[in-house]
Amino acid sequence: MSSSEPIPAPRRARPPPFGWVALTGSPGVGKSVAARFLPSRYRAVEVSSLALSLGCGHRLARHGVEVDVALLSRRMRASPPPTPRVVVGHLAHLLPVDRAVVLRCHPRELLRRLGKRSAPAARRRENVASEAIDLIVSEARARLSLVDEVDTTRRTPRGSAREVVRCLESPRPRAPAEIDWLADPWVTEYLLPSRP
Repeated sequence: MSSSEPIPAPRRARPPPFGWVALTGSPGVGKSVAARFLPSRYRAVEVSSLALSLGCGHRLARHGVEVDVALLSRRMRASPPPTPRVVVGHLAHLLPVDRAVVLRCHPRELLRRLGKRSAPAARRRENVASEAIDLIVSEARARLSLVDEVDTTRRTPRGSAREVVRCLESPRPRAPAEIDWLADPWVTEYLLPSRP
């Protein structure tokens, strides 16, 4: 390029041509915290907040929100978002979304993260097992053709958000992540029933 030619303006990333996108994964993988670092054009909203705003959920006495997934799905179909909107939560891939990004985390690290939350032992074990056997990825792939995975094990929330944006700005799923937690002996040992 000669010095007299204008320098082309940098290409701005355009939001992808779809409405609802799921940012999903097992509890503890970092969905909510990564969503805070997404660019504002993606308008991230938690499943529970969306359900409450659309009259499809109610607050539980202790904590959390009980979501009527079928009713929420019907209301989302009736009012598609005006711009791409990321719905965040472990149920998000079960909603009428066009694409899903599944956050993943090594089960040992996930167990550590869940321990910091003081989650009951049975719930921690259930969530770690779900992650180890790729449950949410399998559910998402059974419903959607556009599914990406992002391993958050060694990423900061900001780094995870950057990877999510790269996925969303690609017109097709990126190469499948080679995530096989069951190949790790620690994971298979953890999942085996404890001996008496």
